[in-house]
Amino acid sequence: MYRIISAMIDATATSLEAIGLPTVFVVDDDVSVRESLELLITSAGWQPLLFESAQSFLDAPPTSVPSCLVLDVNMPGLNGLDLQSMISVSGKKMPIIFVSGFGDVPMTVRALKGGALDFLTKPIDSAALLEAIRSALSRSEALLREGEELRRLQRCYGALTGRERDVMGRVVKGLLNKQVAFELNISEITVKAHRGQVMRKMAARSLAELVNMAARLRIEDDPQIR
Repeated sequence: MYRIISAMIDATATSLEAIGLPTVFVVDDDVSVRESLELLITSAGWQPLLFESAQSFLDAPPTSVPSCLVLDVNMPGLNGLDLQSMISVSGKKMPIIFVSGFGDVPMTVRALKGGALDFLTKPIDSAALLEAIRSALSRSEALLREGEELRRLQRCYGALTGRERDVMGRVVKGLLNKQVAFELNISEITVKAHRGQVMRKMAARSLAELVNMAARLRIEDDPQIR
């Protein structure tokens, strides 16, 4: 079964990314549940990718399209909560919808505290699941946009010279040009020139926007800024 799933993933990965079709991963050891969810997800216009175990999901290649995970809690080997923890530790931001036929309050609380978007009980209400998936895919799309914007900012910041980073680091802390000049032992005119270059390279339209960019980049951790 897993070889079949893997072949399907390899065959569709390129085309999925090309057309941007949202993907819904389903991890459930019950084949009847997987098959019914496959039909439901396909009918809604999304691409389902099915897995019979948490490990098979972990072994699959990542996707760059909006995606979410419909995850069963009780499975042999790694259970759903274990998989959720592993995804969280890895740093991946995958919206998760839990489904279970044996849910209880402590389990639900743990899942939601771990960042799950929803916790549905079996038999699954189709309308509720579709609404949860729509919300999860919307969240995934927003996360992808945020990630791309952060990578753009990192590229812009990487184009700054060491001195421009020194100036930016102090400007976003609220120092005046003359204070920056004093700290760096350079002229105020030079500070103004570097500051102008920083604004241009970072594509910042205002100081407030530059401050926001610096916060997102966590430039206080940059070892080049002394």
